[in-house]
Amino acid sequence: MDGPPLFAHRAAFLKLTTAARLPVISGERQYTDDGGLISYGPNYEDQLRRAAEYVDKILKGGKPSDLPIQQPTKFVVVANLKTARALNIAIPEAVLVRADEVIR
Repeated sequence: MDGPPLFAHRAAFLKLTTAARLPVISGERQYTDDGGLISYGPNYEDQLRRAAEYVDKILKGGKPSDLPIQQPTKFVVVANLKTARALNIAIPEAVLVRADEVIR
């Protein structure tokens, strides 16, 4: 099995929740890609770039204990209008305008 059970079986999970007319909001965009309603979570590409900067500093002699702890600074919002229509849910226009991606 790849990863946590709910993530590995998200397609089946989303099929069940949609059949039960329950919206799924997640921190992982893969859920929204597979039929969840909305996702809001960190931009993993940005986190990987920042991790590479840490590795670069360490390889250049920096001490890991001297590097500051950082939190995500960039986040991604994805809304799935197909799922919203299937669940008869209206996503506010203010959310759609701010979304980084809207699945139609």
